Amino acid sequence: MLPITENALRGCFVNCTKGEAKRLAVPRDLAERPWPDLDFLGWRDPASRERAYLVAESGGELVGVALRVAPQANAVRRSMCSLCLTTHPGAGVSLMTARKSPQSASSVGTYICTDLACSLYLRGKKQTEPGGRLHESLTLAEKVDRTTANLAGFLHRVRE
Repeated sequence: MLPITENALRGCFVNCTKGEAKRLAVPRDLAERPWPDLDFLGWRDPASRERAYLVAESGGELVGVALRVAPQANAVRRSMCSLCLTTHPGAGVSLMTARKSPQSASSVGTYICTDLACSLYLRGKKQTEPGGRLHESLTLAEKVDRTTANLAGFLHRVRE
């Protein structure tokens, strides 16, 4: 993924108003992000743990979605991210929902790594507990393609 500026981030959200996009908490470390290793930019709002944001390139443009993170019970079992297929123990995967538009009461959801670090898990730059990444015979490029296809499917459901 190419580096993104704060202005570009704020202008790409499809499911919140311009005022909401102007007020959202943008990461302060944009310049230090590992851009070559990212398939999308995702972050949690430090002021509100039930808010998260995801920005990806889709159809030649940036698409951002504001997400709500569902509260979690104390889970002792493992869960799998629907995007990157990494398994995590306990609260490592969260149900995240996105409104379809700023005025819509409809939303869509999917299970995503709670820290939104799917790209780093795929590349082995961030580790889960042992057994978090299942052994696959796919190449890294194939895993990245699968993850971006899963993400594109989610973004398509948000935008339809």
